[in-house]
Amino acid sequence: MALTDLAAGSGRLKTDLAAGVERRRERVLALSRHLHAHPEVSFEETGSAEAITELLAWGGFHVERGTGGLPTAFTATAGTGELTVALCVEYDALPEVGHACGHNLIAGASLAAALALAPHVDELGITLKAIGTPAEEHGGGKALLLEAGAFDGVGLALMVHPVQDGVTYNPAGTSAQAVGRFRAVFSGTAAHAAAAPHLGVNAADAAVLSQVAVGLLRQQIPGDHRVALFVAEGGTATNVIPERAVVDFECRAFTLPEYEALLARVRRCFEGAALATGAELTIEATEPLYEPLVQDEELAAHWTAAMRAFGRDTSPAAGLSGGSTDMGNISQVIPSLHPWLSIPGADVPIHSHGFAALADTPEAYDVMFEAALALAWTVADATTDPQQKKRFVKAAYHRNPVQGAPAT
Repeated sequence: MALTDLAAGSGRLKTDLAAGVERRRERVLALSRHLHAHPEVSFEETGSAEAITELLAWGGFHVERGTGGLPTAFTATAGTGELTVALCVEYDALPEVGHACGHNLIAGASLAAALALAPHVDELGITLKAIGTPAEEHGGGKALLLEAGAFDGVGLALMVHPVQDGVTYNPAGTSAQAVGRFRAVFSGTAAHAAAAPHLGVNAADAAVLSQVAVGLLRQQIPGDHRVALFVAEGGTATNVIPERAVVDFECRAFTLPEYEALLARVRRCFEGAALATGAELTIEATEPLYEPLVQDEELAAHWTAAMRAFGRDTSPAAGLSGGSTDMGNISQVIPSLHPWLSIPGADVPIHSHGFAALADTPEAYDVMFEAALALAWTVADATTDPQQKKRFVKAAYHRNPVQGAPAT
């Protein structure tokens, strides 16, 4: 069914937005397919960023590239209203499996929404920004952009995320876990493995002991906590006692206090392994902390109403589920919406070759455009309600609030 048919009876503005998404369908579809066919990993999304900014410039946006000192980030702006609305655009892919998280669909939904909203920015009284946020999978692009000031002045931020079939389109009560990623380096002493093994300090043994300790710890952590790790380095030759071993690991939990407590326990597993073997240990963060996701209730209600009008499942969510996003960092300081986009027929987990294939199907693109319209309608509903608009204007984020004013 065409989006204009779905919008029948919804009023002049929403009908215009539906027609606006339809007019840009072919260009946005071509872009989304291009991203899928040419996946680029975190901080290397050069071609993706170029293709997206070309489309936004065509759509009348003023485009600035290299936002926040990140070469593949960008900010595209339309309008000069008192309320700044940000649509986040993701476009990085995963190593080896490509767009197995559907970031080509995330980009397409945000872009179609932005292009449809652009002619209405003066009517809505908004400054509309499409912010290109690289490195969501690894690297925390949004966290870096937040620190660099890319979201200063933003009063609400939105995006969508594809998931498997059967997940409700109602984002109320859903979240995502905090995640911190680290590198543990064990330093030992090399020695001949046959002639003088007793003179060595085996760093690889420390890596093994840390894995065993974390494995045993899993029995005694809450069911919604996660610890994952792998040995990145563990020796170079069988006849040399390894003097260096590297273990990359991450910890996840739904609240920051729970995350900090879990991380402390995991660190002790590594410290115990170092103590047992005599190796030296250093642990350093490899990425910014991804904070828990907070869904704004009013934005969630607008989105859910749109999806209900489209005939999608908007039953209450069953509860929290695993996964993390750097959109969590944005949501901690700016009213935000990060709903889930259920792809019909997608019966395989995200981050798999199967899901990557499903992210490039007609069914996926159909719901992508529905999501684009729902995003546009959410912005329209939120900015035409005087009380809500006032709240979002007041919530505008600033890294360095004026002394004496309440921090956002």
